[in-house]
Amino acid sequence: MADAKPTKLRPTFEADFGPTGALRQKVGSAGRVHLDRWLPFLIVNRGGGAPDSLARRIAINSPAYVVWDEADDIAALAALEAVAGRIATETGSLLVITIEDDAEATVADDSPELPSLVASVLADKAGAAGRAGNAVAKALAQIEIDLRHCKVDRTDFSPLLPERFDAMLAEMTGIERLAILIPPIHRRPDGGVYPAIADAMITRVVDAILRCACAFLDNGEGQAPAHYRSLGRSAYLAAALKADRQLSEIQSRFDFLLSISPINTSSAMKDFLESKGTREPKLHYRPLTVDPDAAKRDLYAIELSALEDPTLECLLGEKRRELDAQLTMLATRNTPSFRAASMFLYGAVESDLLADAETILLSMAKDPPRGEAIVADDIVTGANALIDQYRIFAPFDAVVEKRNDVSGLMVSGRKLYVGADSVMPKRRLRALLAHEVSVHLLTYFNGAAQGLGLFRNGLAGYEGVQEGLGVFAEWAVGGLTRTRLRLLAGRVVAVDAMLAGASFIDCWNVLHREHGFTRRGAFGITARVFRSGGLAKDAIYLQGLRTVLGLVIDGVSLDPFWLGKIAVEHIPAIEELLQRKLARPPAVLPAFLGDADTSDRIARLRSEGSIRPVLLGEQNP
Repeated sequence: MADAKPTKLRPTFEADFGPTGALRQKVGSAGRVHLDRWLPFLIVNRGGGAPDSLARRIAINSPAYVVWDEADDIAALAALEAVAGRIATETGSLLVITIEDDAEATVADDSPELPSLVASVLADKAGAAGRAGNAVAKALAQIEIDLRHCKVDRTDFSPLLPERFDAMLAEMTGIERLAILIPPIHRRPDGGVYPAIADAMITRVVDAILRCACAFLDNGEGQAPAHYRSLGRSAYLAAALKADRQLSEIQSRFDFLLSISPINTSSAMKDFLESKGTREPKLHYRPLTVDPDAAKRDLYAIELSALEDPTLECLLGEKRRELDAQLTMLATRNTPSFRAASMFLYGAVESDLLADAETILLSMAKDPPRGEAIVADDIVTGANALIDQYRIFAPFDAVVEKRNDVSGLMVSGRKLYVGADSVMPKRRLRALLAHEVSVHLLTYFNGAAQGLGLFRNGLAGYEGVQEGLGVFAEWAVGGLTRTRLRLLAGRVVAVDAMLAGASFIDCWNVLHREHGFTRRGAFGITARVFRSGGLAKDAIYLQGLRTVLGLVIDGVSLDPFWLGKIAVEHIPAIEELLQRKLARPPAVLPAFLGDADTSDRIARLRSEGSIRPVLLGEQNP
């Protein structure tokens, strides 16, 4: 009698959980299990490993998942049993969400119709799984992409996994199941993909899954978190930290503002004024420290698709495009193309902003000169004294440097540059330091305390509200003078004229002869606006002030803006990262916010309910 064949045993899976449940291990030859921490849900995807699988990408962008290919079924069965069982034990209950790509809609290549956006949710009606199914169905139904609203088929649960997987999960204690079919609307008829549609679907479906998990926990006994996004990832993957370091390294190769700012402003102004404003100045610039083309090659060699986090991929992708635009500006410095590149980064002057600027210039006389003047050494002393105050509360390793090749004051990274020939009224010092130290340097160091250099270096488009916060700080301490407002308005008018094709001399004449700026004052504004070929940046100061004042009037907290250098449109992302503990509240707040006179000004602004009194100088000294 022949010996019976030995039964093939299922392989074991030795899960190496961290103290908080964190786990990241290979499953079979091409699969993986990832747990951010102990979470009450687990996304599973069994696919063919197709690189364009939307379901697979959604799964690996989730905080807890097991993914594998059909060839690894045996290993995956062992891994899923070990991981799901342990999670259920630790959390008390577990929702296993199977996500797969639905059948592909067939639409002819030349059809004027787009494939329909229909998702399927398979979950029982009652209990925790029913709550979860209702929540994810509702969230999916709110998705709109390319004018298509998602329709949702809600049916009772039926398994998408092979029978042996489903049978195993059904027998395990504390585990409930739900399944989702995702329409592959990101696929093109020719076999390619629409990347923007894929990214949008991933972001929205991952968000829907977090809502689903929150509803699963919401049994009315206080088990659900205060915000569903707190269930998202709470740790950066190595890929995210690497991409952030690479972006920071490329940004560190050049100082953008110094690279586009002239080094001979004082001598150029002397020559221009001696010509009585008839000979355009010759502005000189520092040699570039970076090869823009080489830096761009390195920029786009950074792998962002491996981040497994749609929010971070979006933020880092935006920053990459901004650095690309800055490098384009450096490559086109002192050419006609620079102006167009500048408009791409900073935009044009909107009609309502121009109207406010012209109103300020027409209705407001400059302040009469009064009081004591101070020079560069006095500014350096005052700046260091304020920096020392902040050092008591948080790491504030700022450096103040007096330079001959800088005009006025400029912050770059942790450094405050003070032009060696700077002269200003002493009464303006507190306001100027509130702008440069209590906003620009403070947000740099608060950003440095976050987990990514992105917050220190600045998220894409941060400059508008950052400069607005700076001018707001001047107003908050009672130092936003009429002369200063006229200066900001003059910059807007000059930028608008420059973008419309006016020459340097034309702009200077408009400012000096039509709006009453001194010859030196008009030159200073015009030289800033025409630096490197035409820079649209200077319009953002007044625009940013209008934005910040509007937020304050509406009762919007400014706290998110102090944790790093961010733009208004990033507030939802920042709130999400705070919920996920990937960002932290600011280590230190601006000192001026604690002043009684600042509180009184803000209260008066809110009672007025309008920014007009500030812009017209009625609330200014």
